[in-house]
Amino acid sequence: MKSYENIFISSLTTMRIGGTARHVLEIESEKDIPEAYKFASAYWYPTYIIGGGANTIGRDEGLDGVILLNRLRGFTDNNGEFTIAAGENWDVIVDYACENGYTGVEALSRIPGLVGAAPVQNIGAYGQDVSGVFKSARVFDTATNNIITLEKKDMQFGYRKSIMNTTMKGRFFVISVTLEMKKGQMERPFYNSVEKFIEDYGCTDFSPKGVRQIISAIRKDKLPDPRERASAGSFFKNVYLDPLEAEKAEEKGYPVHRGRDGNKINSAWFMEQCGFNGQLINGMRVNPLAPLVLINESARGYADLAKARATITSTIYDKFGYWLEQEPVEIINTKNRGAQL
Repeated sequence: MKSYENIFISSLTTMRIGGTARHVLEIESEKDIPEAYKFASAYWYPTYIIGGGANTIGRDEGLDGVILLNRLRGFTDNNGEFTIAAGENWDVIVDYACENGYTGVEALSRIPGLVGAAPVQNIGAYGQDVSGVFKSARVFDTATNNIITLEKKDMQFGYRKSIMNTTMKGRFFVISVTLEMKKGQMERPFYNSVEKFIEDYGCTDFSPKGVRQIISAIRKDKLPDPRERASAGSFFKNVYLDPLEAEKAEEKGYPVHRGRDGNKINSAWFMEQCGFNGQLINGMRVNPLAPLVLINESARGYADLAKARATITSTIYDKFGYWLEQEPVEIINTKNRGAQL
């Protein structure tokens, strides 16, 4: 286990915002995990886990605590049952699956980050999400100080959520994830943007590899590479509605999408209707082609991000009556008891 002190959180996250963390520990093996929590508990430090830092926002005050960097590695494929260490690159796994004809994650191509984060927020895009292929996860349970296995039924998956970021947030350190894949391909029709791309470019290959190429091209055109332009991916979640809410929204002329994952209004539509596309707000650029992405062009810190967020959400609420919810998690500088080891 490697240990560092006074590391800028901005250097660990793709939005590149955040003050210093007092301690940063690189978890490279399973035996490092209880030792890391034991250290944090001894000083009553709060702990936060970071993988690739693509969905995490630091604050200006930093963290008087411990950041755990998940660097566990390893991958096995047992006839479509993938067991993957949490520190592996997510897109490398997707590429492997598609190259070998496995369906289930091809629409999740080019999503930045590591495997351990995938079930935490149930990452999803273009009609697929991790819950569709998830079998189990081996985790370190800080409540019992044991390694346990969480099955799919335990996870309570929903839109961008699981028990790991809701009712049991911060309790588990993901060691590995097991996914179940099968040979085949996605069924059409695809999402509208994907179907439009297929029509525009005359695509005919809908194998996992073919769909990965389509998704990769769409994302390359619309989404900035966080390695080149600081961002945290989609900053706002879509708005999900119950049947009555959906009916009322349609009566107002709002574009409600009714699909397998529920009734929703794409939050990008609200952004477009309010004219935010391409705007620079307190140093945060609203991505012109995918307005749910905020790009840190010249923000001086978290305060600028917070002002930009407030401008966007309050404007949309005043015009449409919906509050947009932030997707990236934030590292909050609060004391806790940590794991009792």
